[in-house]
Amino acid sequence: MDLEAITKHSACHAKPNGLILHYGTAGFRTKAEHLDHVMFRMGLLAVLRSKQTQSTIGVMVTASHNPEEDNGVKLVDPLGEMLAPSWEEHATCLANAEEQDMQSVLVDISKKAAVDLQQDAFVVIGRDTRSSSEKLAHSVIEGITLLGGQFHDYGLLTTPQLHYMVYCRNTGGRYGKATEDGYYQKLSMAFVELTKQAPCSGDGFRSLKVDCANGIGALKLGEMERYLSQGLLLQLFNVGTEGRLNHLCGADFVKSHQKPPQGMEMKSNERCCSFDGDADRIVYYYYDADGHFHLIDGDKIAALISSFLKELLLEVGENLNIGVVQTAYANGSSTRFLEEVMKVPVYCTKTGVKHLHHKAQEFDVGVYFEANGHGTVLFSKAAETKIKQLAKESEDEKRKAAKMLENIIDLFNQAAGDAISDMLVIEAILAVKGLTVQQWDALYTDLPNRQLKVKVADRQVISTTDAERQAVRPPGLQEAVNNLVKKYKLSRAFVRPSGTEDVVRVYAEADSQESADSLAHEVSLAVFQLAGGVGERPQPGF
Repeated sequence: MDLEAITKHSACHAKPNGLILHYGTAGFRTKAEHLDHVMFRMGLLAVLRSKQTQSTIGVMVTASHNPEEDNGVKLVDPLGEMLAPSWEEHATCLANAEEQDMQSVLVDISKKAAVDLQQDAFVVIGRDTRSSSEKLAHSVIEGITLLGGQFHDYGLLTTPQLHYMVYCRNTGGRYGKATEDGYYQKLSMAFVELTKQAPCSGDGFRSLKVDCANGIGALKLGEMERYLSQGLLLQLFNVGTEGRLNHLCGADFVKSHQKPPQGMEMKSNERCCSFDGDADRIVYYYYDADGHFHLIDGDKIAALISSFLKELLLEVGENLNIGVVQTAYANGSSTRFLEEVMKVPVYCTKTGVKHLHHKAQEFDVGVYFEANGHGTVLFSKAAETKIKQLAKESEDEKRKAAKMLENIIDLFNQAAGDAISDMLVIEAILAVKGLTVQQWDALYTDLPNRQLKVKVADRQVISTTDAERQAVRPPGLQEAVNNLVKKYKLSRAFVRPSGTEDVVRVYAEADSQESADSLAHEVSLAVFQLAGGVGERPQPGF
């Protein structure tokens, strides 16, 4: 490791004075103009991680659903999963090191992680469509080459596509071909095979309107369309030619504002969906005949998918277990539907994809979705082997079900939540089951809910337990929440510190919107009083 050269180059990527960043579930995210030094340093770190794991590592330049002026970076571990927690700490330490400490921090990481510096390193890079992304990706590459790493720059990719590329490269192509063509072919072939099981509808074509959040999803769906010549007609909106990235559109906007995106014309009962800026989240929605807006979020996506998988697993008759993983934000009605109607076990984890992904790995078939529309399905190696065997050897109905499961396995991106992949799974299931969007929505009725934020001096004063459903500190807060919840029917509420800013997030649900709003307001007042609220006291009214 040429420490002198690192010091010299690092000075060209100077860290702004006083800037402290933390590597979280989303990697690093902030205003794009403050990220040059971070990108250079993450190039260095990716090489060390690659040497340590003797695998290809990914670096994705994106800020997902954040505004266009922001950017960010995250590293992708060998099987397409998120960076290991110990390396998140290394990333934070390296990003915040002062210039004069760079050498010692790099040496320290290499020693702590037992990195063999003689080992070869290979890193793949992807970026989203933000105007700042190309320049920032070049800073990553500079860091990689300085430590002697080899790299492949994929250029513009969705975040899930980069996760897929890393997974393919580290499994010797067993998971798939590590090219965009390989990705499109794998997904489209599985989709076409699966939809062959659909009862024939009048025109054979199903149409779907897609809000692409003025992001990378528009570009990649456009490329994929020619692979989907059969069975699905996509109409793309907010494709980036006019509007700003994630502005008044995209999955996050639709979910949080409970209304359709700008720039999309909707007729009643038309199936529509929104991606987020880097195409790893998806939500569906429609207008009913009376003009009411209906949102179908990650909870209901998980309900549709797990119901379908449970049916197929019963048909193949093997003892393969299925589990659904949610967070505290999952609507209470979805949990009841899964447990009481579908008889599928449900588990709750802390918020953050890495927690859900980790829990889902414990099952033969693990379904996980956050309410925001980020999720996928994981199949254990044993389950995959069994299903493939049954698809070849078993009789008639059993074989048909196993064949469908085999295609579902190929259709899911098991490396990460993927809006394109999830969209194709949903469209295939609706086609095969002959379901309309209204019938899907009618699986259960969501309990009305409200989410609020309370500004506090220091979010660390709140600590939680029981997958963030109970507040342990400050004293008296959980007791106050419990007493408020008792006032309303079918109600629950919880508070948790934000992972990124000094705010406390409040969630409440109850039997009516009025009650949910009132409970959320009362809980936020309790947070303001007991957890050091700053600024104006929370006001009622939404």
